[in-house]
Amino acid sequence: MKLFQARIALMALLGFFVAVATSGCGAVNGLRAKSALNDGARAYKAGDFDEAEQHFRRALELNPEQQNAPFFIARSIHAQYRPGVEDPTNVARAREAIAAYQKVLDNNPNNDEAYNAMVYLYRSLKDEQKEREFLEARATRQDSPPEKRSQALTVLASKQWNCSFGITEQKDVKATATENGKSVVKYKKPANEQDFERAKKCVTEGLKLAEQAISLDANSEQAWSYKTNLLLEAVKLAEMDGNAEARAEYQTQAGAAQQRTAQLNEINKQRREEEEKAKAAEKAAS
Repeated sequence: MKLFQARIALMALLGFFVAVATSGCGAVNGLRAKSALNDGARAYKAGDFDEAEQHFRRALELNPEQQNAPFFIARSIHAQYRPGVEDPTNVARAREAIAAYQKVLDNNPNNDEAYNAMVYLYRSLKDEQKEREFLEARATRQDSPPEKRSQALTVLASKQWNCSFGITEQKDVKATATENGKSVVKYKKPANEQDFERAKKCVTEGLKLAEQAISLDANSEQAWSYKTNLLLEAVKLAEMDGNAEARAEYQTQAGAAQQRTAQLNEINKQRREEEEKAKAAEKAAS
C-alpha cells in the first residue's frame, strides 16, 4: 500500500516538474520569438528581405500564437517581388506573397494593409479576374464593416468607368466644334458598334456598383466621385446615340453628384485639418 502511495506521489511530482518545464520552455520560446522578430525587423530595415523572412518564420515557429509574425512574413515576401518583371521566379514570389497575405486575412478579415497589398499585387500581375473575384468577395462579405464593402464596390465601379472612358476618349469619336463662340467637344459613335455597346454595358454596371457603394457608405467621397464620372460617361454615350433628352437628364444627375462630391471633399478637408491641429496640440503639450 505504501509502495503504491509512493508511486502516486512520484507520478504527481513528475507531473509537477513537467508542467514547470513546459511553462519554462514556453516562456523561453516566447523570448526567442521576440528576439527573432527583432532580428527580422533589422534585416528588413537593412533591405535584406530574404533574411528578414527567415527570421519572421522562425519567430512564428517558436511561438505559433505570435499575431504579428504572419503579416511580417507576407510583407518580407512582398518586398522581394519586383513589379513589372515577368520572370517566372519573380511572378511566383508575388503569388507566394498573395497566399501569405490571405492567411493574414483568414485570421483578421478587416486587415486593411493585407487587403490593399493583395489588390496591388493582383493588379501588378495584371490578373484582372482574380482581382475582381477578390474584390467581389470583400464586397459581399456580410461580416465586413459597411465602409469596407463600400470601398471594394467603389474599386469595382472604377474599373467599369475605366472601361467606358477608354472607348469614349478614342481619337476617332471626339471632335472639336464651335458653339456660340466657344470651343466644345462633340462625340460620335465608334466605328466598331461593339465598342459602343461595351461602353454602355460598363457604364450601366458601374453606376449600379457606385449606387451600392453609396448605399453602404453615404459619405464616401470616392464613391460619389465615381458616380459623377460614370454619369459623365453616360452623357457622352447619350450624345453618341443622338438622344438629347437622355443626355440632358444624365448631365443634371452628374451635376448633382458632383455637388455632393464637393461637399464631402470640404467636410473631409476640415476633418483632416482638425486632426492635424489636435496632433500638433498633443505634441506641444508633451
